[in-house]
Amino acid sequence: MPDPVLPSPDDAAPVPTGVPGLDHILEGGYAANRAHLIEGRPGSGKTTLALQFLLDGARLGERCLYITLSESRRELVSVATRHGWSLEGVEIFELVPPELSLDPRQQQSLVHSSDLELGETVRLAIAEIDRIKPQRVVFDSLSEIRLLSQGSLRYRRQVLALRSYLLIHDTTALLLDDLTAEQDDLNLHSLCHAVIQLEQLAPLYGGERRRLRVIKMRGTHFRGGYHDFVIRRGGLTVFPRLIAAEHHHSYDIDRLGSGNAGLDALLGGGLDRGTSTMLLGPSGVGKSSTALAYVTAALARGERGLILSFDEPTGILMRRAAGLGMDVAGAMADGHLRVEQIDPAEVSPGELAAMVRDAVEREGVRLVLIDSLTGYQNAMPGEQYLLLQMHEILTYLNQQGVTTLLVLAQHGLVGQMSATVDLTYLSDTVVLFRFFEADGHLRRAVSVVKKRVGPHEDTIRELRIAGDGLRVGEPLAGFRGVLTGVPSYHGAPGRLLAEREQSEQDRPGRDSHERE
Repeated sequence: MPDPVLPSPDDAAPVPTGVPGLDHILEGGYAANRAHLIEGRPGSGKTTLALQFLLDGARLGERCLYITLSESRRELVSVATRHGWSLEGVEIFELVPPELSLDPRQQQSLVHSSDLELGETVRLAIAEIDRIKPQRVVFDSLSEIRLLSQGSLRYRRQVLALRSYLLIHDTTALLLDDLTAEQDDLNLHSLCHAVIQLEQLAPLYGGERRRLRVIKMRGTHFRGGYHDFVIRRGGLTVFPRLIAAEHHHSYDIDRLGSGNAGLDALLGGGLDRGTSTMLLGPSGVGKSSTALAYVTAALARGERGLILSFDEPTGILMRRAAGLGMDVAGAMADGHLRVEQIDPAEVSPGELAAMVRDAVEREGVRLVLIDSLTGYQNAMPGEQYLLLQMHEILTYLNQQGVTTLLVLAQHGLVGQMSATVDLTYLSDTVVLFRFFEADGHLRRAVSVVKKRVGPHEDTIRELRIAGDGLRVGEPLAGFRGVLTGVPSYHGAPGRLLAEREQSEQDRPGRDSHERE
């Protein structure tokens, strides 16, 4: 009995896809000498993905062929031009009516696909493959074969014949299917080595969202689940789903102070490296200003920072920081601080996670501020996904030794308040801010209600935002109900910041220049 023929070591070896991020999901790329099914509705990005695959092969000196039954050469060239590509090195074979191909200089034969029998259509495609002997092939699309087949059995047999021919001739192929049948046909899933599905989602407001999922990949581990991707000039970019457990990094344990003695005393000396802190309270109470104090303190230590701003433009943020005596503009100019203004209607969660990873791993960012989670929630399709996404991002940042600040606005200004989503259990530290009224003035209070790492004060202190920065007073003794926003005062006068400042100015011996 003859020995069985064993495949070569390079058989089904990874072949680069030419799509940033997709090789990571496929553990190296497509399988060499195999047929891959790329399916998705019209507009989901199949053609762009296929062209990137062929262009990458042409760059490596491989022979590449695009067989099209649905788009003309002119349309493909137009797509490539809009992305800034040249299709030099990529052969295009058209099986479309002549009236749809308007380039008089084209050298390929034009065949009326509507007048062809199914067998002749497949035969012509195989003949072109045999003539060029390509290493990479794209067949666009199988929907035309399905229509000519007029039956699932005949359709399956023709696709099987095409797939077998490609396998015999050591060709790596992408078979595109636009799912235009009344019901999605799963016949091809069992015939192809891999199945990748592209989706385009249209939210009620904002730009469309695109994502892909690898349904199968024989004999190869791949990253399951949905992965966001975008199509911009230059092609398609995939953002692999973040898995925090794969990104552990050792770091030195220390604390980050704010430069404000009272605020650091509340937090037991400052924020611990590799932890996340949530600043929770109503709008305008001082959450973002407090977070900026820690950002500027980290910059002063020579660290790099990232601010993801959902709620205010970069210009307003710079002006507000300058009004507090914090040099944010200078840090942005010298590259130590990166401020990204995020439009929740246009940025997908996967792209946002990739932005954070890029800042940490390539730029060495050690502090990240997300302002605010309310805006970030608008970028997510639902609350349950926000919890899962934030869990992965915070775990990733913690394992990288990054200090994370999260700002979350609550509904209401005084009295009973609530948040749209509860993320306090994910945060290592929770700092609570409140407005309260005393002697006809609106005042601010700050307290630490949770800290997993190290001790913290259990007092409530007054917070004041001034032109020279933040001021934190002594513990608010004599007050009751400050955290409810409706306090009552039962102590002696002179315990609040403004009153103490006034009493100091009225002390005997204090000249006018000192008071100024």
